[in-house]
Amino acid sequence: MTSFWVGKRVRLRGIEPDDAVAFQRFAEDEERLGDLLNPPRSAESYRVWAAKQASARPDGDRFQLAVEAVDTGDIVGAVGSHHADPRAGWFEYGVTIGAEHRRKGYAAEAAVLLLRFMFAEQRYHKCQVRIFAHNEASLALHRRLGFVEEGRLRELAFLAGRHRDVVMMGMLTDEFAQLHSTTT
Repeated sequence: MTSFWVGKRVRLRGIEPDDAVAFQRFAEDEERLGDLLNPPRSAESYRVWAAKQASARPDGDRFQLAVEAVDTGDIVGAVGSHHADPRAGWFEYGVTIGAEHRRKGYAAEAAVLLLRFMFAEQRYHKCQVRIFAHNEASLALHRRLGFVEEGRLRELAFLAGRHRDVVMMGMLTDEFAQLHSTTT
């Protein structure tokens, strides 16, 4: 049997201290996309953050994992559950892939591995995702995965000097099961 956390293209794993440089690069990629603009951080702050992540225990069903390319062993992105309400049965997740690794199927496979865990193993009923309306690639990815647009929060985010809409998308566990295998 192969690992639950390994697909054809990616392996999800815990964050290691040596991943700091990759996560710094991912943050810079997000800024170039116009998705996040934060004050510059030092390389040391990324090293400290990665070291803390390497020894941190999951906070309930909220966690972040590194996305590693199976063929090269390179860290290509991150995926994680950001909010989780086990009583109501829903969670939110996010995925990011480094600029040089996009359009290779890594995001889709990482998302499916995480969703399979949350739906099949943790017994959540619904996944939500918030996507900036200008991020056409992410919107298209989530439609292909089976997410449905549930609403638009008008001018909710202020990015790159202007207000932007945020699109809310969701998927139910039955919808996931119809499109994706629930076993490895």
